[in-house]
Amino acid sequence: MNNNSAFAAIHPMVLLLYFIGEIVITMFSSDPVVLLCSFVGSVLLFAMLSSLKQFLSDLAFYLPMLVLIAVINPLFSHNGVTPLFFMNGNAVTLEAILYGFDISLMLISVVYWCKCFSIVMTTDKFLYLFGRAVPKLSLVLSMALRFIPLFRRKLKEFRAVQGAVGLYSQKGFVNKIASELKVFSALIGWALENSADTANSMKARGYGLKGRTHFSLFKFRVGDIIFLIFSAVFFVVTTAGIAVGLTDFYFYPRVAKLCFDSLKTAVYSAFFVLSVMPFVVQLREVVVWKYSVSKI
Repeated sequence: MNNNSAFAAIHPMVLLLYFIGEIVITMFSSDPVVLLCSFVGSVLLFAMLSSLKQFLSDLAFYLPMLVLIAVINPLFSHNGVTPLFFMNGNAVTLEAILYGFDISLMLISVVYWCKCFSIVMTTDKFLYLFGRAVPKLSLVLSMALRFIPLFRRKLKEFRAVQGAVGLYSQKGFVNKIASELKVFSALIGWALENSADTANSMKARGYGLKGRTHFSLFKFRVGDIIFLIFSAVFFVVTTAGIAVGLTDFYFYPRVAKLCFDSLKTAVYSAFFVLSVMPFVVQLREVVVWKYSVSKI
């Protein structure tokens, strides 16, 4: 996990606007090409921001989930005019399966964008963006995002410590559940204590008081402005295409045919470039770094 990466170094306001735009377009689009562009962009960015082990582990979890959702959808929806086979008297249609794939692609893309968001948008960035306007809310949100990775690390530590003193020595399902409950109880106690300590520490420092000054290292640079302009242009092109219906796509009663005329291709291309821009920024940093190292 690289929080000092080139993409993470972009101004927090630009990052926030980018993620909001990307996630909103992904959530409210049913066009498979748009969703595929979003999926590719999110997966590529997550691959650059996370370790290889974490990336492969997540990919091994989400790809089967994609197939599972696509398979489950026909069990609840029997619309469509292309039945493949019948189960308990109900038709399993091609349209329902393809719609399931479309939904799962949207969900997993949003999940990956949110994972990238949690990696890039650190606590100090949240406090910088919302500390003056809504100090209490920004503190709660930053603490909540911070506790997600902390919970995982502490859970591993508690399990290792309790296992070393023989907590998991007894076999059986009931004993295992009892051991996990003890670890979970210790984890909740640690979380409450840590939250209280953090709140008291911030209060002692005068956080949220009127007239309190804020120090920050975040400043708009030329690269931030360039990234913002390109993102805005591609976002406007994409949303304009969606607004006029260029990306309208339906699965029932029959799957619509994909069309790649000049206007649709322009919209697809704009959103694809928008989705892979963070990956390109990261890749450029890697290439420049390796080139610099090779010159030493």
